[in-house]
Amino acid sequence: MHRITRWTVTLLLALGPQCANAATLISEVFYDAEGSDNGLSFVELYGDPGSSLDGLFLEGINGSNGATGPTIALSGVFPEDGIWLLADDVGDGTTSVPGAHLIANFDFQNGPDSIVLRTADTVLDAVGYGVFAIGEIFAGEGAPAADGPAGSSLARLFANVDTDDNAADFIVLEVPTPGTAPLSAVPEPRTAALLGLGLLGLAWSGRTRKAPRAR
Repeated sequence: MHRITRWTVTLLLALGPQCANAATLISEVFYDAEGSDNGLSFVELYGDPGSSLDGLFLEGINGSNGATGPTIALSGVFPEDGIWLLADDVGDGTTSVPGAHLIANFDFQNGPDSIVLRTADTVLDAVGYGVFAIGEIFAGEGAPAADGPAGSSLARLFANVDTDDNAADFIVLEVPTPGTAPLSAVPEPRTAALLGLGLLGLAWSGRTRKAPRAR
């Protein structure tokens, strides 16, 4: 599995705006709580403030056989900070995740699996995590992200940066951060190299990395 380094992300940022994508993205996922996941799982998205989520779906892809599900129809609009939160239903219409914009009944599996953000006919973003054996189905981008230990989440270094490589874009957070995420300014090509290292330092100050579990 590819391991992310500070220098890799700095280089990607330095390549220019094509690496900083303000489109709708999966920014953090929490699928494996310590003990029961009921009412604790969440998926955080980033999108343009005020833009609608109507017509979008989040869908799990089983790594062992490619089966789809659960599939959750999204609704609402992105708030002013661009961070929108889907949370799991405890069973009575409420959730244990603070600040949720939508509550639904879902349970994304532990890795190796993938979570896809799509419209009815187009994949907008996807994250695959865990170690995929030969013949297993990876539906993410680039190389898989790590599958962290129970109680941790997967989060983008910057919620609005997508290099199309899950292993480079996502880190394991020991403490999940639903509803909050660092954002990167979108640098002009001539200033990207100068700003890259500083932006990376901001991300690492807000996100704490933890080594993935041994498999």
